[in-house]
Amino acid sequence: MKVNDLTLTNFNQREFNLHTYTLGSIGELATPKHPLAIVVPGGSFDHLSKREGEPVALAFNNCGFNSVVMEYNLVQDEGDIYPDAGLDVLSTVKYFREHAQEYQINPDKIVTVGFSAGGHVVSFANSMANSAKYQKEFDFKSAEVLPNKTILGYPLINLTKIGFDIPEDEQDKVPQDEFIKDSSLGVTANTPATFIFHAWDDPIVLVTNTFEYVEALHNKKVPCEAHIFNRGGHGFSLARKDMVVKGREWQENPHAAHWFELAQEWLTSEWQ
Repeated sequence: MKVNDLTLTNFNQREFNLHTYTLGSIGELATPKHPLAIVVPGGSFDHLSKREGEPVALAFNNCGFNSVVMEYNLVQDEGDIYPDAGLDVLSTVKYFREHAQEYQINPDKIVTVGFSAGGHVVSFANSMANSAKYQKEFDFKSAEVLPNKTILGYPLINLTKIGFDIPEDEQDKVPQDEFIKDSSLGVTANTPATFIFHAWDDPIVLVTNTFEYVEALHNKKVPCEAHIFNRGGHGFSLARKDMVVKGREWQENPHAAHWFELAQEWLTSEWQ
C-alpha cells in the first residue's frame, strides 16, 4: 500500500489536505478497480479526531477500498467553516473522479464517510452538490461532485440538536443560514443512498439528529439503512479494543462495532 499526503484547492480557492491510502496491484484481479472511501473525521469543529481518521481508512483498505482522510477547516482557522468544509468534500470527489485511472478506483463507487461533526460536513456537502445556488456560485455540476453513497456515524445534522449549551462567546460561530444549520433541509431525490448508525444514549450529538435525517430521506424516497445501538455514547469510532482512549473503556463495544460489517453488507447490496 502507498501512503501519501496531498494538497488540493477547493472551488473557493482554499487549500486543504488529504492523506491517501492506495492499495498496490495484485496481479490479474477479477475486479481491478477499487471503490474509494473518503473519510471525514469529527472533532467538534475545533480538531480532527485521529480515531475517526486513519484507522477507519485502513479498515476500508482491508475490505478492498482505496481510501482518503480529508482535513477540513476548523473554527480556529482563518475564515468561516462553511461553505469551505463542504466544498472540500465536493472538490475531493471531483479530483478522484478525474484521476480514477491513476488511483485505480471505480469513479462510480465513491463513498463519503462522515463522523459526528464530519457527518454534518458530509451531509451538507451532499446538499450543496444538489443546490442550483451553489452550483452557479462555484461553477460545478452535480454529476462531477456528488458521491455515489454516504455513510454517517453518529452524525451532527442539525446544529441545534446537541446535548449541551453553546457558550455565549461562541454563538457567532454557529451559521445563521438555516440551510447550513440543518443539513436535512437540503435532502433531495438525488441525495446519495445513505447508511447511518448512532447510539441511543449519545449525550453529545442527540440521536434525534439521525431521526430527522432519516425522515428527510424517507420523504424524498432516498434509499437508507439506519442502525440505532442501545449503548455506545458518542465518538466510539470502530468500537474496537485497540481504539480505546485511556479512561474511556466504554469505547470498546463489540455490539456497536458491528456497524462496519453492516455497512459493508449494505454497500454490497446497493452495488449489485
